[in-house]
Amino acid sequence: MKNILILADGLSAEHFIKQINQKRIGDNQYIVVTPNHKFAIPETLAVEMKSYTFDPTSYSKIKRVLRETQFNMVFIVLDSPDETRESLKNIRMTDEKIRIHLLDHWDAFDEADESYTQVFNINQLISNRLFDHLPNVPLVAQNVGLSESEIMEVAVPFGSNFAYRHIGSISQVKWRIVALYRNAKLILPTSATMIRPQDSILIVGKPNILNNIYLRIINKEGLFPEPFGKNLYMILDMEFDSDQALSYMNEAMYMRERLDDRGLIVRIINPGDFELLEKIKSLSGAGIEVVVDYDIADINAVITADTQRYNIGLIFTSMDTFSGDSLASELFPLKKLVYIFGDTPLATVTKSVVLMSDDEEMESISSTSFYISETLGFDLCLCNFDPEGDFASRRMIIEHYETLSHATHYPIKIEEKKSNPVRALKAMENTLQIAPLAYNLELGSFLTRFSTKSKDYLLSNTKHPKLLIPVVQSH
Repeated sequence: MKNILILADGLSAEHFIKQINQKRIGDNQYIVVTPNHKFAIPETLAVEMKSYTFDPTSYSKIKRVLRETQFNMVFIVLDSPDETRESLKNIRMTDEKIRIHLLDHWDAFDEADESYTQVFNINQLISNRLFDHLPNVPLVAQNVGLSESEIMEVAVPFGSNFAYRHIGSISQVKWRIVALYRNAKLILPTSATMIRPQDSILIVGKPNILNNIYLRIINKEGLFPEPFGKNLYMILDMEFDSDQALSYMNEAMYMRERLDDRGLIVRIINPGDFELLEKIKSLSGAGIEVVVDYDIADINAVITADTQRYNIGLIFTSMDTFSGDSLASELFPLKKLVYIFGDTPLATVTKSVVLMSDDEEMESISSTSFYISETLGFDLCLCNFDPEGDFASRRMIIEHYETLSHATHYPIKIEEKKSNPVRALKAMENTLQIAPLAYNLELGSFLTRFSTKSKDYLLSNTKHPKLLIPVVQSH
């Protein structure tokens, strides 16, 4: 049995004593000391509790109580800062290491100054509780685990990246979805469970990771290119891009206009044609910044630093620069959208195409596919092309896109065709190809023409511009 000493006075202390009695926590013996003869002790006790009335600031009396009983911990819940401070002092004179829990109404105590003492600042506690009820604030476990926000409950809004996705399609590294609440009922999810808007999901993981996951869950696609970042960024490597540099600039500026004039930062490397350089610089102005590097040792380090400095969400690059500078492996960890210019200018594109694959990444790119198509006014088409006509294995992905179409009220065309996906895609006109951003994209070898996997031939066709979408995950 554990012995608990409570120095009690005031309304907070009365509620505390009342709750101890109502909850009927067994195996504890409570000794209540109060200076107030009118302090309300429950008439009927459901726990073992003794009460004494005397001034807890009396050193001799507190010392006698502490000597008579071996206490496991002490609670100081008094109505005066002076009484609280003096009582704390008296207890410490008797026992330097006993665990004390102290209620501070007055911002008068600092936990850092008191060893073996946990201070509960009532003003901070109330502020935290009020803050928890603000919109767009996650609910975190207060009295479970480490109480360090490693357990969090998040409501899934309409338009979330997580809405209408199967849990198995969400990469969960160093965090997990452990439960789901829908219509006031608990669901223990499997990989096939689909998350729906207005569900609440219980997630567990490292606090810094959960904070990032929370932002991804609540971030609606209406702020594109968020949640990947806010601004646009273009890499012009004049070793590869000098012939098309101005057209690339116009295309990036066109995208910027369609995305509510987000900031556009243009990073030029390996400059050689100074007349061309001046033409590009003349396009800079409000919201457009041109940065020239005459001597650059590590392009990858520069890109990484720029994405953080400018809060980049979408990166423009050419196929030649993407391949020539081996950017795939460098851009993948940044988790940013990547737009690769094609022979078809963006201004002439009328439809966006997602080529089906067996990868679970198809669900991860769905929300962004819908939003970019709607924002730019493109028809969205999900193409299930297979040389063998094996369409049944991808029904779950098709169901996901159809459900999302109904939820967003944006139409999608599902096209199934027994054909080689490379040839079928090449025959299309005025098309933006949307695909997952993979770590090791193939650069278009001879063997890719025989492959039916989209990632194996993604870069083999320069006809269509491409939007590569990172998988939603956190490390």
